[in-house]
Amino acid sequence: MSETINQTLSPDQATTLLEAQQAYFQQQHTRDLSFRKRQLQKLLQAVENFEPELTEAVQRDFRKSTFETFITEIGMLKVEIKHALKHLKKWTKPQVQGGLSLVNFPARNFLYQEPLGVSLIIAPWNYPILLALSPLIGAIAAGCCAVIKPSELTPHTSAVLKRLITSTFLPEYISLVEGGAETASELLSMPFNHIFFTGSSKVGQIVAKAAAEQMIPATLELGGKSPVIVHRDADIEVAARRVVWGKFLNAGQTCVAPDYVLVHREVHDAFVEALQVEVIKAYGDNIQQNEDYPRIISNKHYKRLEAMLQPDKVAFGGVCDELDLYISPTVMVGVAVEDAVMQEEIFGPVLPILSYDGINEIAPILNKLSHPLAFYVFSENRHFTNYFIENFPFGGGCINDVVAHLAEQQLPFGGMGKSGYGQYHGRYSVEAFSHRKGVMKKPTFLDVPFRYAPYGGKLKLMRQLFQWF
Repeated sequence: MSETINQTLSPDQATTLLEAQQAYFQQQHTRDLSFRKRQLQKLLQAVENFEPELTEAVQRDFRKSTFETFITEIGMLKVEIKHALKHLKKWTKPQVQGGLSLVNFPARNFLYQEPLGVSLIIAPWNYPILLALSPLIGAIAAGCCAVIKPSELTPHTSAVLKRLITSTFLPEYISLVEGGAETASELLSMPFNHIFFTGSSKVGQIVAKAAAEQMIPATLELGGKSPVIVHRDADIEVAARRVVWGKFLNAGQTCVAPDYVLVHREVHDAFVEALQVEVIKAYGDNIQQNEDYPRIISNKHYKRLEAMLQPDKVAFGGVCDELDLYISPTVMVGVAVEDAVMQEEIFGPVLPILSYDGINEIAPILNKLSHPLAFYVFSENRHFTNYFIENFPFGGGCINDVVAHLAEQQLPFGGMGKSGYGQYHGRYSVEAFSHRKGVMKKPTFLDVPFRYAPYGGKLKLMRQLFQWF
């Protein structure tokens, strides 16, 4: 495992960097559509050129396999950039809002997307490539400048990203700043035009407070306890296979990973058995030696996860090796809402199973652990699945799958409540880094004097006119 980055950014350095980007933005360079497309093309080429280095760096930081790095980070980035290049002109052109205005006839209404300015992107460690560069796609596409602060917990990846950004963009346009918490705090004290943060709810509160104190708009992509509901009519084998994939991908260190499962009591034992079968299929009998299975990012996170384990409730797994930062895929049964494993987002390879008999038993648990980032239901009953979609708040989710909705560029991704606010992906990334400016355009050939003073004798007629709208 690698050591963390301990560099710091001085106040003078932060001020100089921000002022340079503000000056560049004010020169209107970034607003031109052809400029934005060129920069996206440069980013795509850079990701392709640096792919071997990025893959090796992530492997060094927490032993993530080449396959997982490609499908969850580099491959997704390439798809997202190409999607933005294809649709950017449509996304950014002024949008006509309705037909002729009745209130202001004969006016017409338009929405203009205006870049917010210089954005600060604070990225987490769990997907260090994707979650640093995916928001950058939105910033570039919207016409913003950006400063990226990657995680200090993935120093090898951060170093490669630094070279990628430095060799691709002018520093007054896009910069990457390495460092730890002190650097992040220094950047958060600066008057950026927008902050995009991905990480824990605890740090998200700090970011939100810093943004609020300076009246800076912020996008917060956090987490939460994302549930999986497995009903008695679900395809148990498929549900188990997909839950195992989504839960133990990246050793459970995924913000939308299944956090806990509510399974109907009739299929509880069959589902737990199927989970064990699928874990063995995926990782074999000697999981610690399997190169497809990553490690926990740090000793601090390892200790937190180890403390959640209750040996008497472990159905299988529970093998821990602190020196190797290894925790095997673990399923716990007989779990109660009051247990330690249910008190916070797990963010690791531990999956608690709770059971229910009737749908009325589910609501109290969901309401207590409300506003998750993701929500998953396995059932063939449309009325059952729609009940959860229509009655419980969550960021986004899947029916009969997990995690995979992140790959859909047509869907917005983001949380609500404690799982964050704001959305991105596809056209929603452009919106995240833009202000939508409403403009009414009205000709002068018709100028009805009725609205102008003096108002004497006009109120009765005005009341009648307002009834038409």
